[in-house]
Amino acid sequence: MSGRPSFSCLAALAVLLLAGCAGLEVAQPPAPPPTPEARPLPPPGPPAPPAPPTPAPPTTRAAPPTHVRFFPDFVAVIAQPGDTLSSLAARYLDDPSLDWRIAEFNGISTLKPGQGVIVPFKPLDVGGVTPRGYQTVPVLVYHKFSKRTADRMTVREDAFEEQMAFLKKNGYRVITLDDLFDFLNRKRSIPSKSVVITFDDGWRSMYEIAYPILKRYGYPATLFVATDLIHQSNSTLDWGKIREMARNGIDVQCHSKTHRTLGKLEDEETFGEYFETVKVELIESSKIIKQQLNKDVKYLAYPFGDTNSLLIATLGKLGFQGALTVVRAGNPFFADNYRVGRSMIYGGFDLKDFQNNLGWITDEGMK
Repeated sequence: MSGRPSFSCLAALAVLLLAGCAGLEVAQPPAPPPTPEARPLPPPGPPAPPAPPTPAPPTTRAAPPTHVRFFPDFVAVIAQPGDTLSSLAARYLDDPSLDWRIAEFNGISTLKPGQGVIVPFKPLDVGGVTPRGYQTVPVLVYHKFSKRTADRMTVREDAFEEQMAFLKKNGYRVITLDDLFDFLNRKRSIPSKSVVITFDDGWRSMYEIAYPILKRYGYPATLFVATDLIHQSNSTLDWGKIREMARNGIDVQCHSKTHRTLGKLEDEETFGEYFETVKVELIESSKIIKQQLNKDVKYLAYPFGDTNSLLIATLGKLGFQGALTVVRAGNPFFADNYRVGRSMIYGGFDLKDFQNNLGWITDEGMK
């Protein structure tokens, strides 16, 4: 945590040096030496072979731009007219979506011409640990939607629209589930106010109401499907609609085959029967998703949120890289990959209730 201040001071110094160098004149090349005096010609002899063509003089190389200075770990830039955080991220980091890295390092949200900024080449605070505390990532889960009415598991269209607008207005970044697990595995840093959006089961209202709103805001999301639920009906999704969403930013993952609880035995079920049933639930649903979408499943949302150590061991052996509960908690970098918390968003929530599920930093255990 002590590295950030010294790096920031170095970066500030780089901007000052950059500004100071902007007015320096470019040194002129030295004048060519004088032409030597002519000498008497030698007696005539055999004709000389033709001289090779004289190469064209090299073109004068343009002086480097005076508003940019490169350093091993960052580049210092004085913003020019038309520059944005996204355009700088595209130019120097090869990814416009990394604009948040420039914004967070410099403590800014917009860019003005003449403003000095640092573009760090390497991710900072990969685990999200700062002097303020450590980063946590909320994962939201929805089920059904309605245009007019709401109940515990059904969110009204206008409420969902209001919640998505709140995220945009207040600087939250909606990231993918893969981004979250890369963060948990310390493979990448993510924006401070990151949030993941997920949907369970496979209800048609997700396609009719939530999906168009997600597209309008450009938000990615993950749909966990219980594959036995996916068929042509007035209330459930079919594979055609799921394929359309999968082409447009909706990741599809496993929610089991029949949606039975996987974390405990059912009535009169022996342990052997339970173990074999769990394997069928996971293997068969993964096969169906593979057949329908030509993709390998990596994550499971536990039906009803139930899990146990045997189930987690089975997931690991079957190649699942993570699993999610419905425990209402944010996820720091040291969270268990197979017990990732999610906050259910109920139909009765107002905007304050929604905001209460978006905690993105905590100082617990650091005092």
